[in-house]
Parts: sequence; structure tokens; C-alpha cells
Amino acid sequence: MIQGMPLLPGADPLLLLAVVLLAGTSFGWLAQRARLPAVTGQILAGVLLGPSVLFVFEAESVDGLQPLTHFALALIGVTVGAHLNIARLRNAGKRLFWLLVVEATVTPIIVAIAITFVPGVPAVMALLLATIAVSTAPATIVALVRETRSRGVFVKTLVAAVALNNMSCIFLFELARAAGRMADSGGALADIPVGDALVSAFSQLFQAFGIGAGMAVLTFIASLRTNRPTRLETISVASLLTTFGIATFAGVSPLAACLALGVVQTNLSPSRERIVDAVFSNFEPVILCVFFTLAGIHLSLEAAASAGLVAAVFVLARILGKLASADFAMRLAGATDRVRRNLGAALIPQAGVAIGLLILIQDDPAFTNIAEIFTAVVLTAVTVNEVIGPVAARYALRRSGEVGNDRPRLVDFLQEENITTDLRAASMEAAIEQLVSHLIRSHQLSDVDPDALRQSVMDREAQISTCLGEGLAVPHGELPEGSPMVGVMGLSKSGLRFPTPDGRPVHCVLLLATPRGERDRHLEVLATMARTLGSDRVLQQQLYNADSAAHAYEILHGEQTEDFNYFLEDPEDAMA
Repeated sequence: MIQGMPLLPGADPLLLLAVVLLAGTSFGWLAQRARLPAVTGQILAGVLLGPSVLFVFEAESVDGLQPLTHFALALIGVTVGAHLNIARLRNAGKRLFWLLVVEATVTPIIVAIAITFVPGVPAVMALLLATIAVSTAPATIVALVRETRSRGVFVKTLVAAVALNNMSCIFLFELARAAGRMADSGGALADIPVGDALVSAFSQLFQAFGIGAGMAVLTFIASLRTNRPTRLETISVASLLTTFGIATFAGVSPLAACLALGVVQTNLSPSRERIVDAVFSNFEPVILCVFFTLAGIHLSLEAAASAGLVAAVFVLARILGKLASADFAMRLAGATDRVRRNLGAALIPQAGVAIGLLILIQDDPAFTNIAEIFTAVVLTAVTVNEVIGPVAARYALRRSGEVGNDRPRLVDFLQEENITTDLRAASMEAAIEQLVSHLIRSHQLSDVDPDALRQSVMDREAQISTCLGEGLAVPHGELPEGSPMVGVMGLSKSGLRFPTPDGRPVHCVLLLATPRGERDRHLEVLATMARTLGSDRVLQQQLYNADSAAHAYEILHGEQTEDFNYFLEDPEDAMA
């Protein structure tokens, strides 16, 4: 090979796309065989194709695939936003709030301070790297959760935390980019008014979120007017492309706009999975494979060698920031030990959003002077984080005790959001009133008449009291045919003074709602709960005194309760 001459000069874009796809897929498969994420192999495939090794294509040919890169960015943004369903995260609000606040401050500060000790690093680059440090790889985390079939409070907190820290990362990055542009216009970074930078960043993000939210509403309205799959697919793809295109044309963050599109869609439309996720599921891996491989092509090994110290400091400082911020935030939130001890390690993987923000810097003329070294630092760090991060995250999932729990259990309908630990009521009727409202809201039963359900529960309570003694009451009502069996649990430490067979106050009210077709399961749950809580005083003590809904969930779904809340599916069948 002649130095400086590509192997395939002036290659057709389709040939380039084919080579990139084949190389990325092959190296991604090899990485997975080595128990690493496919993205690690795809980045390495790009390095191999790039100018530092084989130099297969010239830069102009690679730039011709920019539309595919933009489409992948849009997919990453909408996927991250889709994990923020408010109804599902209701009980996790305190944990997520403190993690959002602490991680968005502690991690960037630790990284910024560490990088300033490296000589020759521009202040603008240190600031940008500090903000990128907040992001966690959503695709890697979701893939690990699916691979290990994990489910529970820890997984719920982790996935939502990834979505939130990527949102805060985008905001902080836009703030740093606004400051960097002002510095490029003349004047030192330290002389830039903080207020001006904040106004610029908020203005950019407000416009971006407005574009994404508006497009989500229009998509939802359009989806209500058609049931044809082909039209829904067209609507979904068009909304994604339009959101990214309008944001780019308006000069605001297209990644933030697509993130807003995902957030509003997942909270506005109960059928979001049908109209969005199902459309992209078939070709998303292909698009992301091209995206990560192209990112690797931009990595110069010469620049990576010169940026090695900065990348090493960035990786180590970021890991320290993740571990410290997660532990501190979970202590402030009063999270369970399982969540507190494992969350930081699970947040180490880093890929899609970081690379997406890197590409925004590459395309921004204000940062031409640092683009090459910045690219080298970020891609080197991402490669390292995608080697050690998944190992740490998989270990954290195992330590959380939630691996293999993504299988149906007897009381599978009782998730964290379906439990309340501060039930207060002067009568059984008042307790039922509260729990029916909680059931409708937490299970998102928009098509169920609350009054009809409440009356069916009251009618059964009038026939015979469902206070069973030993602190347990199990009222139940009837749902329309075709509905799933659902339930909610209300706990009271002090106890509710209702008439009971043994004179003990009621500490646990389990409200069941069952369609006629599932009466057998209803009776099974009723008998099992009565038998277990009626005889196991240790379980009573733990459950009745649970500090939070998360704590109660861990008690109900832990290993010690598998005798009564047993799995309805064998592990071998689940893996098959």
C-alpha cells in the first residue's frame, strides 16, 4: 500500500456501505464470542478499515454516509427517551432525582479536576470531556439486561438512570458547547459570563425539546387515524427523520429533539411499542453497526497514542465519579443495599450517546482545532469502557440478585409501582377506595371503569369480610373478560383498626382484580398468601415493616419467598 493512498479510491457509496457492514458485523460477532459487546468489535473494525491501518476508503467517501450516521443518532435518542415512562417510575422518583442531581455534578467535577492536571489539554476540551463522562451506554445496558433475563427494582432503577443521565449529559454538553463557541469568538473560557452560556444552552434545548414533543403529538394523532401496519411504519420513520431534520435546520441539538420524541411518545401512547419499537427492531442493529464502525474509521491511532494519557485519566476519573456519585445518591434516597452497592459499577459502559456528541463536535467548525485529539480521546475511552464496563455491569446484575428473574411468577403483577407503604384509612371501604384508584393508575387500566370495579369489590366485601387475620386482608373485584389479572398492595406499619377474626390490626391489604377466566389463579394467589403470611411470622415482620415499596418488592420477589411466589416457568424453558 502506498502511504497516503486508499486501497479503493473513489469507491461507490454502496460498496463502502457493504464493506463497513460486513466488517462491523464480523468483528461484532467475534467480540460477542469473547463475551464483549458487539459495539467494541465494531469500533475495532472501523479502526482496521481506517487510515491508521488498511486505509481502505478516502475521507470524502466516508463522509458520503453521513445521512446513515444521522439516522443512527436519531434512533439512539428516541430509544433513550423511551425508557422514561412516568407511570412505571412513580415509586422510583426519589432514587432517580438524587442520582440525576449528584451524578450530573460529582462525576463532571471529578473528571474536570483530573484532566486539568494533564499538561497541554485546552480548557474547552476538558469541559467537554467532563460533560461526556456523565453518559452511559443505553444499548449495552439493555442488551445485558435481556441477555441475563434480569428484572427487579435494581434493573428498573438502572435502566431509568441511564436514560436520565444521558438527558443530563446532553444538557451539560450543550452548555459546554455554548461556552466553547463563545470562547472561539474571542476571549478566554474563564471570561465567559455563566448566565450567557446558560441562556444559550437552555434556549437550544427548549427549542429541541419543543420540536421533539410536537412531532410526538402529531405522530400520536396520525396513528389514531390508521391501523394499517405499513402506514404506521411510514409514520414512525417519517416522524424520526423529520424531528432530526428540523432540529438540524434550526441549529439545535437533534439528539435532544429525538430524545424528547421518545419521552413524549412513551408517556402519551400506550401502544408506543407497536407503532415505534416494532418498526425499528428489524433494521436497528444494522444501522447501529454501520454507525459504530464508521466512528472507528475516524479514530487515528497516531492521535490515540498522543491522547493516551488524557484517555487513561478520563477513564479512571469517570469510573471513580460513577461509583462515588451512585453510592452517595442512593444513600440520600434511602435505597436498598442491593441498589446502592451495585448501581455505580453498572453505569460504567459508555458508547452511543458519547459517540453521538463526538460527531456533533466533528461537524461544528468552532471546534476544528481540537476535533482530532478530542475524537481520539473519546473513541479510545469508549473502547476501553466497552471492554471493562459490560464485565462490571454483568457482575453488578448478578450481585443484585435479579438475574434470571424475568420470568412470570405467581404474584408477578405486584411490581414496585403497585405497592404503597403508607396506607391510611379509617375503614375497609376507605382503604378499598384508595387501592382501586392506585390499581387503575399504576397498571394503566384506562379502559376499566373505576366505579364498576370499586362496586364489585364492595359487593363481595358486603357478602363476607376479606380480613383473614394475622394482619392480612385480601379484597377482590372483577375485571372485564380479556383483561389480565392485576393487583396492588397497601402496607401500614402502625396497622389499620378494622374488624378482624383475631382482633389484630390489618397491616397488609392486597387488592386483587381478576377476569372470570382466571378465577383459578385468583384462588391460588388468595390461598397461598393466606397460608404463607398466616404461618410465617418472620415474613410478616419483614413485609409489614417495609421501609419503602422497593424494600417490599425485594421481600416479595426475593429468593426466600420462592416457596409461595414461585416461578411459573422453568429456567430451561425460559432459556429455550
